[in-house]
Amino acid sequence: MMAKQGRAKNTKNKAKHSKLMARKKNKLKAEKETRKERLKAIITKAKE
Repeated sequence: MMAKQGRAKNTKNKAKHSKLMARKKNKLKAEKETRKERLKAIITKAKE
């Protein structure tokens, strides 16, 4: 058997998946940041 001709196997899927995972990671990071900001605001308000 010869190696199969045509498009490289699984490259499109991998790229799509890594893109989605990166988006998810960024979203989580952003949420964490906003949560921190909210907490800080609440704490400063409580101190006043």
